[in-house]
Amino acid sequence: MLKDKLLQRHVGAIATLGVISLLSSWSALPSPHEISNSWDGFLWGMADPVLALDKLVSILAIGLLAVGKVRGRLVAIALILANFVGTLIHLLQINLPVTEVAIAMVSIAFGMVLVTLKQPNFITLLILTAIAGLFQGYFHSESIIEAETIPSVMYILGTALTQYAMVMSASQIATQVSQTELLGTLPRKMSLVGFAICALGIVCLKSWIN
Repeated sequence: MLKDKLLQRHVGAIATLGVISLLSSWSALPSPHEISNSWDGFLWGMADPVLALDKLVSILAIGLLAVGKVRGRLVAIALILANFVGTLIHLLQINLPVTEVAIAMVSIAFGMVLVTLKQPNFITLLILTAIAGLFQGYFHSESIIEAETIPSVMYILGTALTQYAMVMSASQIATQVSQTELLGTLPRKMSLVGFAICALGIVCLKSWIN
């Protein structure tokens, strides 16, 4: 009973994030954001990982593939660390080309893994996660290029909090569903999720190229 309620809460939270991401994509929120204090930095840090749909689905795909409490936690930490490195690279004014294209291609890669229904080995998952985090961190750091030190730290902290929560929530959903669903039903659902992520990645890739 308790597990069912927790699963419903996780699904509800992710569905809410999906709606927020869709609305923000349609409204075309300005980037970079105006961050003038620590509170602004923390709030925008929490929001940015879910405001762009291609980045949101990449993080959710990472969580779906990182089934297991320990595995999910390690993958979430890898994402956060890579995100920080990407942010640091941008702040040091080191050029990382085709960032948006790379993010879209990573989304497609995660979708293809879900479509094939083959669980990647842990090292492969960590590498894909690190690539996603690196480029996302580089992309999001636009928001704190001109911000002061403390607001920038709060922004990074807020981003890390959202990423960790999203990965662990998706991982818990995948774990719970895999324990309760029939073997013939679960792969079909995961495959559909993979196709949706691939399609979204392709759309984003085409828009960035154009």
